[in-house]
Amino acid sequence: MSVHAILAGVAAIATALVTSQAPAQPAAEGAAPPDNRVLVMKLATATLNDGQHEWMKRFAVAIEKRSGGRIKAELYPASQLGSIPRMIEGTQLGSIQIFISPPEFFVGVDQRFELLSAAGLFESEQHAVKTISDPEFAKAFLAVGANKGLIGVGLFIGGPATFVMRAPLRTLADLKGKKIRVFASPFQIDQITRLGGTGVPMSLGDVMPALQQGTIDGALGALQVFTALGFYDTTKYMNETGHSFVFSLAVMSKRWFDTLPADLQAAVLATAQEVGPEVNPWEIDFLAWQRKTWVEKGGELEVLSPADRAQLMAKTGTIGDDIVKTKPELKPMWDLLRATVKRSL
Repeated sequence: MSVHAILAGVAAIATALVTSQAPAQPAAEGAAPPDNRVLVMKLATATLNDGQHEWMKRFAVAIEKRSGGRIKAELYPASQLGSIPRMIEGTQLGSIQIFISPPEFFVGVDQRFELLSAAGLFESEQHAVKTISDPEFAKAFLAVGANKGLIGVGLFIGGPATFVMRAPLRTLADLKGKKIRVFASPFQIDQITRLGGTGVPMSLGDVMPALQQGTIDGALGALQVFTALGFYDTTKYMNETGHSFVFSLAVMSKRWFDTLPADLQAAVLATAQEVGPEVNPWEIDFLAWQRKTWVEKGGELEVLSPADRAQLMAKTGTIGDDIVKTKPELKPMWDLLRATVKRSL
């Protein structure tokens, strides 16, 4: 049976469970598994005390309730289970059940995962959320890794692109000659190249030591992650350029999922479908709070002048189209993304 057939069948079961008003479901919550076994579900991410961690916490509470205690969730934030590449491999192999990360880090699995980091797509946080929540786009994007052992179960906003730097970043010219950590994606590497710097792909756990040692001059990522991990002590200069956006993708191990009975498969999918929409508004509120926290902790938060902002978009805004022209396999998903962006305005 194909992956798509399995998912279609399970989705139907999940819908029935969510919409059913029969009294059997509440009665099942809290009941012991028939064979007295408890399935351990490991959820992992590289970050801590941010939206990805929040998704994990909410999912853990919900799945234990919905499964009647038959699934027990264990949370492993802050790269406790290894670097991002190792956690992706662990999810494919089934030793990790759910892993959450910006989709660009899955580029080694499928290059379509990098499309969301293209510059110039989104007008605001609300526009970004509306785009990724579009049913047609979300269904297509979450299915990208299915043939590589990764079932997409959640996609939510991380925030506008932000630079943290060892030296002030007040004008676009301040990026010239700088080495900037980026996600593992040509879409981000090319952004830094066009701005006169060098993009250095790096897993999150390696970023702080590299900044402290001066191996790199700054990092591109999400404001909330930099604040939650205390980057203000090493890189106090932050500029929230917002020329692109960071998102988070939750993927589940297909190898593990296939071992579950049908009712638990449905429970897992239904729970994931509920958690994502809850986290998006939480993320936007959290971003506002984290901007204040950065400044309170002694960091400086800058924005580019209108002239520099226009120059930034002029230099980076065509990267998506330029890369897709050289990689025709990206075009169908790119066209769908661009169409969704347009109708989500």
